[in-house]
Amino acid sequence: MSRHQKRVAAPRSWPISKKTNIWVTKPNPGPHSLKQSIPLGVLIRDILKLTDNMRETKRTLNEGSILVDGIVRKDHKFPVGIFDVIQAPKLGISYRMLLDPKGRLRLNELDVDKPKKPCRILNKTTVKDGKVQLNLHDGTNILAGNDYKTKDTIILDIPEKSVHKHIKYESGNLAVVIGGTHSGQLAKINEIKSVRSSRHNMVVLSKDDGTQFETIEDYVFVVGTDKPEFNLGDEINE
Repeated sequence: MSRHQKRVAAPRSWPISKKTNIWVTKPNPGPHSLKQSIPLGVLIRDILKLTDNMRETKRTLNEGSILVDGIVRKDHKFPVGIFDVIQAPKLGISYRMLLDPKGRLRLNELDVDKPKKPCRILNKTTVKDGKVQLNLHDGTNILAGNDYKTKDTIILDIPEKSVHKHIKYESGNLAVVIGGTHSGQLAKINEIKSVRSSRHNMVVLSKDDGTQFETIEDYVFVVGTDKPEFNLGDEINE
């Protein structure tokens, strides 16, 4: 696999100019896929515009000035993806990575001192001494009880990664679509259709205006019951 990335061939989710330069930083393998993440250095320089060039960006990172999910990150190629929290304590700013309706990554500024991190449970495994381990969408693994199910959402305190709240994946709850045609839309889950084949399970959702649409289960990220449990760009509910 190539270690280089041309700007013109960069994923559509990257909100960067395509023709100003030939090359752009390619993220290292990490907790998010290439299509749903952006290198931390590009985020700081091209989107937040905290620096003018990559040399300044690397110096800023080496000083420990940038936190991702409460952890100091110094690698300019570290992949930052959906729902990650980016903080610059010296500047007093923090952001959460979201998706816009066109499927592009965008930053939403937060005005809380201790933002929380929503994570979707991708898998559950049993480890030593019969303990249950939750495998989350961002690569995090935590030990928890057996009350949690796959596709549920847990809200973590960062950087401790302790469970603050649990939101079940079930009909009637609110969800954000994180892929496909309806990317970035907030809607209520009407029905979960289980498919007994190799095809994806489907979910029927409805928006506030009454319109319904259907998407695959992997694109549905539960965010609350009556209202979102965290900031999605409108009212802050943290």
